[in-house]
Amino acid sequence: MAVYKRTYTGYDGPLTPEWSRFLILPRANYRQLGQSKLLTILRMAAMFYPLGCIVWVYLANNLSVLSTVGFDVGQYIKVDTSLFLYFCWVQGAFAYIMTALVGPSLVSPDLVNNALPLYFARPFSRTEYVLGKLSVLGILLSTITWIPGLVVWIIQASLGGWDWTVANLWVAGSLFLGMTLWVLLLSLIALAVSAWVKWRIAAGALLLGIFVAGAGFGTAINQIVRTDYGSLVNLPEVMFTLWSQLFGLESTTGLPAEYAWATYVTVCAGCLWLLWRKVRAFEVVK
Repeated sequence: MAVYKRTYTGYDGPLTPEWSRFLILPRANYRQLGQSKLLTILRMAAMFYPLGCIVWVYLANNLSVLSTVGFDVGQYIKVDTSLFLYFCWVQGAFAYIMTALVGPSLVSPDLVNNALPLYFARPFSRTEYVLGKLSVLGILLSTITWIPGLVVWIIQASLGGWDWTVANLWVAGSLFLGMTLWVLLLSLIALAVSAWVKWRIAAGALLLGIFVAGAGFGTAINQIVRTDYGSLVNLPEVMFTLWSQLFGLESTTGLPAEYAWATYVTVCAGCLWLLWRKVRAFEVVK
């Protein structure tokens, strides 16, 4: 429209609040992710184990139903902290597979197409960009990790009564914290890999290699040196150690909890540093 006609006016509609501007990115990404049939199938498959846990909880609180048909399984079917620990382990595996599928395409397209200057030319900071990309995986992985986990806990609380609920309220907190830590770790690693490896296939392979190769390398160190500290490079075992501590159970990895926490913080800090180096409005090309 020609300016000389004086019919041009600035935008006077509602503005997005500053605190929620980072949510623009996940909203745009979910339009694309919703078209992925493989992702939809994976999300459906990730719901089978929570459904199995719900059935287990129901049977544990209705043993009279089994006793009527001649099954005395009261000593086998019970709800304790180990149920929620292995819930974290199984759903954490699904979260890892989903991260390998979605994560490599989060940052690399913006770098390949030089889109970051367009983002930062607007009132949109690097912090908001990283938060927005983290939200894509954070919200997506939450739907298969701590959200169904809390649903299982709530169903058990409704069947177990007020006394069980009060005595095991900390279990819900441990479940939420443990799954949130895993989601944050996966998201940061995926974003860092996507930012530094622009080829999607290579980024996905590297993301798989970080966990698979780390597990193999850690096992080799433990076998050769006859120690348990090789598991520090095995991130799933590091997380299992943290989950075991959160649920008050003894870890089978042999790692001290303080070493596992130090490894977790170091990896997260390293990923943030890599992101901060790469996510900027300009790129120096030599």
